[in-house]
Amino acid sequence: MTAEVQKVVCYVTHGHHLLVFTHDTVPIEVAGVQVPAGTIAANESPEHAAVRELCEETGRRGRIVRKLGVARYDLRPARDEIAVRHFFHVTLPSGDPRERWRAGEPDVPTGHEPISWTCWWLPLTDAHVLAAGLGALIGQLSAGLGDG
Repeated sequence: MTAEVQKVVCYVTHGHHLLVFTHDTVPIEVAGVQVPAGTIAANESPEHAAVRELCEETGRRGRIVRKLGVARYDLRPARDEIAVRHFFHVTLPSGDPRERWRAGEPDVPTGHEPISWTCWWLPLTDAHVLAAGLGALIGQLSAGLGDG
């Protein structure tokens, strides 16, 4: 039986730019362009998980603006798992869309080598390039930002 795993996805914005990352050592053809996301821990609220995952994956602290909704994503055949993703619009206290910085996970739970990636700001109009269904509710985000 396919497991359902509760996840969060963070759409972090600065103006009309979206915070994304690409892996430094994994080809883009394998990992794609991603946004901060991860698993909700036992007894953790989706809101808390979103703020925690953002900090863990980017080193930045953000504030939730609103919940955008929930979408299911079937990860088969890569993993026998259905991700039940809670999507959030998040902002940072400050940001510069020209900025790029390195982040990553030094202690990978699987015992593999540490993973690093580069964080950067993607124009929201280019968010169609997000990998693995991470762009499922991008239209809801952009509708809430309005023009300008």
